[in-house]
Amino acid sequence: MTSVVLITGASSGLGEGMAREFAARGCSLALCARRMDRLEQLQADIQRDHPGVDVRVATLDVNDHDAVFQVFDAFCEQFGRIDRVLVNAGIGKGQPLGTGRFDANRETAETDFVAALAQFEAAMAIFRRQNHGHLVAVSSISAVRGMPGNMTVYGATKAGVASLAEGLRVELRKKASPIRVTTLLPGYILTAINEDVKNAPFRVDLETGCRAMVAAIEKGRPVACVPPWPWTPIAFLLRRLPESILARMF
Repeated sequence: MTSVVLITGASSGLGEGMAREFAARGCSLALCARRMDRLEQLQADIQRDHPGVDVRVATLDVNDHDAVFQVFDAFCEQFGRIDRVLVNAGIGKGQPLGTGRFDANRETAETDFVAALAQFEAAMAIFRRQNHGHLVAVSSISAVRGMPGNMTVYGATKAGVASLAEGLRVELRKKASPIRVTTLLPGYILTAINEDVKNAPFRVDLETGCRAMVAAIEKGRPVACVPPWPWTPIAFLLRRLPESILARMF
């Protein structure tokens, strides 16, 4: 049976890249984002390259929390089920704390954490009804430690997303539920969020990064750094380095 994969933030970046990867694997796609023109172009591209793939699109601003539930439920009704939800939509507008940019930090927190919570809720409501499903939380390597400057709020939101996913995994394991939860911790994958970052270490192109993300999702691992090399050992070190060393690194 063909899997039905719902991806938020699918009009660009990681969302678009993962949509193309899942299409190549023959999955049906429920794609949503704010920019319908970009979604329709992606839909046309996928249907041209993979004629047998069912692709449906919907406009969604994840900060409209009621709309998150409505769009997810509408996709579920259209396809008859949703097998996998990728909580991917996000922004990277964080600024150093106390520099007069509370507006940017609040927007980052609302989009990357509160809106992610709405997506978790909507996805899990569907999965609990179905008694199956795979929730994928796109976090970040920046979630493993507190980060300075522009990364402080962004990293904190991604740590929050990872914590939500872990708590949910523990709950589902306790209940022996068939529902699975995966947390992805991407390193530097070239997208609009980080294209202006100078000296981004070990950055890979979008296609390489998204292929690694989809491979990790398909394996169903609880937590995965992507690409695994070198980000798995980097994450291990980041969790253990003293703050004095982190201050010199970033």
